[in-house]
Amino acid sequence: MNTPFNRFPLKPVSLAILAAVTLPSASLFAQSASEEDVIEEVVATGTRLKGTASAVLQERKNQAFVADILGADQISRTGDGDAAAALRRVTGLTLVDGKFIYVRGLGERYSSTQLNGASVPSPDPTRSVIPLDLFPSDIIESLSVQKSFSPSMPAAFGGGNVDIRLKSIPTDFVFNMTGKIGTNTDNFDDAYQYNGGGDDWMGEDDGTRAAPASIVALWDSKQFLDNISSTEARELLKELNTDYDPVLQSVDPDYGFNLSLGNSFDLDDDWRVGFLLTTGYDNRWTVSEQFIGEQAQRSGDLISFPRYFDEVDVTEHSVRFSGMANFGIDYNRNHRIDITTVALNDTNDAISEKVGNTNNIQLSDGQRVRDFEVVYEERQMWTNQIRGQHTFTNLNFLGFDWQYTKSRSARYAPGTMETRFILTDDNEDGIYDKETESSLTNATTAGRYQFQRLDDRVENFTWNLNYPYAIDRFDMEFKVGGDFVSKARTAENRRFDINTRGFSDSAVLVGSVFNDILSDENLDAAELSSIPLLSETTIAGDDYVAAQKIDAYYFEADIFFDNTWRISGGVRWEDYRQAVVPFDPKSNQIDLSDEDDRSQLAFQESDFYPALAVTYIMSEKVQFRASYGETVVRPDTRELASSTYIDPLTDFPVGGTPGLRTTQIKNYDFRWEWYLDQGDNLSVALFYKDMDSPIESVQSPAQDGPPLVRIANAESGELYGVEFEFLKGLGFIGDGIWDNLFLSGNLTLSDSEIQLDGQNVVEQTGVSTSVTNLTRRLTGHSEYVVNTQLGFDSDNGEHSASLVYNVFGERILIPGIDGFDDSYEQPFHSLDVVYTYYPNFNTTVKFRVQNMLNQQKDIEFEDTLLRSETRGTNINLSLKYEF
Repeated sequence: MNTPFNRFPLKPVSLAILAAVTLPSASLFAQSASEEDVIEEVVATGTRLKGTASAVLQERKNQAFVADILGADQISRTGDGDAAAALRRVTGLTLVDGKFIYVRGLGERYSSTQLNGASVPSPDPTRSVIPLDLFPSDIIESLSVQKSFSPSMPAAFGGGNVDIRLKSIPTDFVFNMTGKIGTNTDNFDDAYQYNGGGDDWMGEDDGTRAAPASIVALWDSKQFLDNISSTEARELLKELNTDYDPVLQSVDPDYGFNLSLGNSFDLDDDWRVGFLLTTGYDNRWTVSEQFIGEQAQRSGDLISFPRYFDEVDVTEHSVRFSGMANFGIDYNRNHRIDITTVALNDTNDAISEKVGNTNNIQLSDGQRVRDFEVVYEERQMWTNQIRGQHTFTNLNFLGFDWQYTKSRSARYAPGTMETRFILTDDNEDGIYDKETESSLTNATTAGRYQFQRLDDRVENFTWNLNYPYAIDRFDMEFKVGGDFVSKARTAENRRFDINTRGFSDSAVLVGSVFNDILSDENLDAAELSSIPLLSETTIAGDDYVAAQKIDAYYFEADIFFDNTWRISGGVRWEDYRQAVVPFDPKSNQIDLSDEDDRSQLAFQESDFYPALAVTYIMSEKVQFRASYGETVVRPDTRELASSTYIDPLTDFPVGGTPGLRTTQIKNYDFRWEWYLDQGDNLSVALFYKDMDSPIESVQSPAQDGPPLVRIANAESGELYGVEFEFLKGLGFIGDGIWDNLFLSGNLTLSDSEIQLDGQNVVEQTGVSTSVTNLTRRLTGHSEYVVNTQLGFDSDNGEHSASLVYNVFGERILIPGIDGFDDSYEQPFHSLDVVYTYYPNFNTTVKFRVQNMLNQQKDIEFEDTLLRSETRGTNINLSLKYEF
């Protein structure tokens, strides 16, 4: 536990730089765009006026099933830095916690994510879906969101399927460098920081936060800290890093760089090869002020919080680096092999200082609590993919595509630490001085440490055989294929407390600096009690393994009649097997004694999932689509284990529920599309989803702290709505500047409803609780989502600007209990501006301001603020040079 995963033989930044300046070996290859993609890209860059917004319309128009496409130029135009931020611009999509995408109001569990059409693992221990903020926008060619099910995609489909398509080999020589710098208005003042490791700038802990080797040895020998003496505990504590105290310091600016190098070569008339190498690095700081309310109480019409934190200061330091190497070889434009290697790292280091009160420490008694917490985590993902595309012209253009992807993701959290001081107003002046009126005396636990690691591995092999056939007025294509996925996850968690009752004299605990109180000098001088200073708090279920295997086959037909009617459909058969096994770390035995409980940890189902789509092409400009599909949503692996974990969206503990049922969904879609000249377009879509046993969350009452959230099945649910999308040049208003402006946007209006059975919730979760609203909207569902963009392009092509606005309606984050209403995240009005200057053909200067309205995140219930978090205004400047 004292060393990170076996990552790279070189340091991360060294590896990224090496990848950028050296030619790849035969194992570092990748996918390439088709001839049609190349043509579309030329059109997109040939004119900037609306080009970035309309370049991908043709692909969307040609899709058999309802889909939305977001191209690299569109992402660049809005200035979004990663896949998650970019996807919130897509019709009906909202972003939660900066990581997870909700499609048409359905939570992240109802969406699946693929990388170049392949399944990938998640480094998030709380979810099996991958956080989309892990993918920087600089390596993305396009984002495809398919909203209606087709048999060639995974049956685990609710709101949509997101396919992240990475950049491919270029048609000509490419070498460019980008440097960027920025800040946030909340970063102008000093902020709390602490002494981390010497390699933090690289996103890697140098061992500073890791558990001492002596404690790791006890864990490895299965002895743990349960049977150590007071003297032994003192010696172990002296080896532990306690230098986590928050100190006010100035905040560094954000900075980063990107490099790209690529080319392609014609070896002769038949053979063509190419490569693309990219690397990127980002170092950024986020400072916020927050309010946290817990355990609401009602007295008449008055709602109060006996437990709350009204002074919360948080500083987050994130370091991201990415590396991608692509290689492609093409024979006669009919056969190609592409190989891709991707390495991503996202390290987040957060320290928070909170002042407030609890059930036992009350302001009325002249006391307050002062907590500070450090959460450090490294998330990595490595992917190796090889793909083949083959067209056999002598067999009536029979096509055969295949891909094999082997991925690994990891989360390494070497030392999460938290402590609690008691502030006492000794001089009764109403001011609680953190330096002179602070101690650990009345706190049972002086500090709490946690060390976690998670490893996720995925292998995915797919093949697809398609055969075109034409007769009379029919143009047909028949497709059969297979999709095979194997996933394996291992997770470990170790934790212990520093016990203040281990000191005979509490006077040693007086002070405001944690590191000074527990210094070697103080520990040696302190008189110890019979209670050890360290107490093991690792429990059964903290370790678990999970495995998942999917074998799928599908048949799909695509039939055109008279270039007017298009019928696409087929069926997918999927055999799904999953097992989640919690372990007792102290015995290495399965954490279940009841055979019935053990049977609930294994899950298997196989079924057919049909889909049908009909398109009526009324003219070259107008078409109508209608589709139907049956899909399924399965519980996450963590949700089937009875142990608890912390949800990063709410900071609430979540308990899994063995025996959760899958959700069966019937999907209905209809869309009208109108494509006009010069890229103008308008579309209106209707959708309806009928859900059986939707997976939802419910609260259980808490004693002293945040409530426990349990996962349960509702009885039924439905979701329905309408989507509008448009792009229109403003030249019709008049001459002059109006010819240089365009307006694009989308609007989603929807509603949802689920039915909960209170008795079923009790029987399924084992927790007796009173759910306030047995009939309510889906968790995370917004009744409206609005995206608009006002774009400007100068006549000479030297200037481009966009004013971008996004807002979502209030959405349930925390379902209510005991008569309190559900807690809603309030609408966040995001207004951004991006200005781009092209002084010559080689240089691009971009200036971006995000959250110009200085909005903050608020969660409320019954007009009462439950939580808030400032976001500030981001200001960024970048310079790109093409060699």
